Amino acid sequence: MAELAPYAVTEANSRGRKIAETAPHSRSEFQRDRDRIIHSGAFRRLEYKTQVFVNHEGDLFRTRLTHSIEVAQIARSIARRLRLNEDLAEAISLAHDLGHTPFGHAGQDALNACMKAYGGFEHNLQSLRVVDLLEERYAAFDGLNLCFETREGILKHCSADNAARLGVLGERFLSNRRPSLEAQIANLADEIAYNNHDVDDGLRSGLITLEQLSTVPLVETHLHEVRHAYPALPERRVVHETVRRMINTLVSDLIQHSERNICTQGLAVVEDVRNAPALVAFSMEINEQQRALKKFLRTNLYRHYLVMRMSAKAQRIIGDLFGVFMADSRLLPPQLQPAAGQAEPDRARIVADYIAGMTDRYAIREHRRIFAVEEMPATF
Repeated sequence: MAELAPYAVTEANSRGRKIAETAPHSRSEFQRDRDRIIHSGAFRRLEYKTQVFVNHEGDLFRTRLTHSIEVAQIARSIARRLRLNEDLAEAISLAHDLGHTPFGHAGQDALNACMKAYGGFEHNLQSLRVVDLLEERYAAFDGLNLCFETREGILKHCSADNAARLGVLGERFLSNRRPSLEAQIANLADEIAYNNHDVDDGLRSGLITLEQLSTVPLVETHLHEVRHAYPALPERRVVHETVRRMINTLVSDLIQHSERNICTQGLAVVEDVRNAPALVAFSMEINEQQRALKKFLRTNLYRHYLVMRMSAKAQRIIGDLFGVFMADSRLLPPQLQPAAGQAEPDRARIVADYIAGMTDRYAIREHRRIFAVEEMPATF
């Protein structure tokens, strides 16, 4: 492995863990973080949490789990080229969606609406809550006790009010400072993976077509190249080849432009990264092409009437579950009932934790158990 750049995060310059632990013998601190994330219950549940399509709609559509793995792969590749800490970039990537609700962004929007009077709901904050508190695996502490830099990278967005409550972890949002370069990489690796696999899943579902996508410059360039080089290639392989080339273009551009940004800043230590503007970025041309692709997906896929129908159902399920659990905490699992009997804001947060931790199919089953009206027998 190439020597890390002086402004990369290392064990030597890490701010460490909230609760001190004996250093690992056969792995780095950030490899320990990665391993704890992978072995967590929240990570396993990502297998049955949706991206765009509800989990039971098809076996080959992306889930939050496969998405997180794709993000980690892209992030490691970029970090390696920039001589940054691959293990940290991977750990952040694998953990960034741990707090996501069932039913993707539709579920998050619904839960945020339910929690409006109690501080709202945001999945980045929930991911942090999962690794800091909700995972119950270790005798000495709640959560996973991850390194500061991993926790910092998980928290991509944060309001001023929430940042003030987070102490040192929220300071950068109040003082307009940046997270580590590894965190910046994970953030854009998420965007690359998300947009491109939504293209793939959208085409697989039949909700969008190659002809529609050919109006998007980033797609059109690579689609034309593939069809010119392989005129007899079956359409499914045309799609894979086009998406593969799109990802390569985005990653290569991100690496080259970020290298130039880093060179202009004369970085010497990690603290220089925090005081600089965001340095991991696309070139202006590629950024515009990315924005055009996102706009296309928002208009033609995320707002497709079939997706909107699914989203409406998902939001109703989330809203119904939240309402019924708030009205009667006795319907919650027994281990949650004592805490849920406290003041209303505390109960709301516990209910939100429970719902956010559900998989798509578990949320559907819970809704059916509580709200389905079974046919009454003719005689008793």
